[in-house]
Amino acid sequence: MKTKLTLTVRKTIIDRAKRQSKRTGQSISQMFEDLFEGREHRNIKSEQQRSAERLLARLESTKSTKSKNDKSLLLDHVARKFA
Repeated sequence: MKTKLTLTVRKTIIDRAKRQSKRTGQSISQMFEDLFEGREHRNIKSEQQRSAERLLARLESTKSTKSKNDKSLLLDHVARKFA
């Protein structure tokens, strides 16, 4: 049996819940039920965490460049500067 529940939360939380609901296609009630019934298997991540994950994935997929030692970098710089 389902029962209506009234919650008092900050407006920013309501806005976030509505955006999440729109993104996932779930109602806020269903998201609430999933959270407390343990059916929610993925963690809700902040925008910063998602950005960091995307950056890490991009860094891992790029090819590394061949690095030079400090002495050769300095010699190259001096050669360009005074050439």
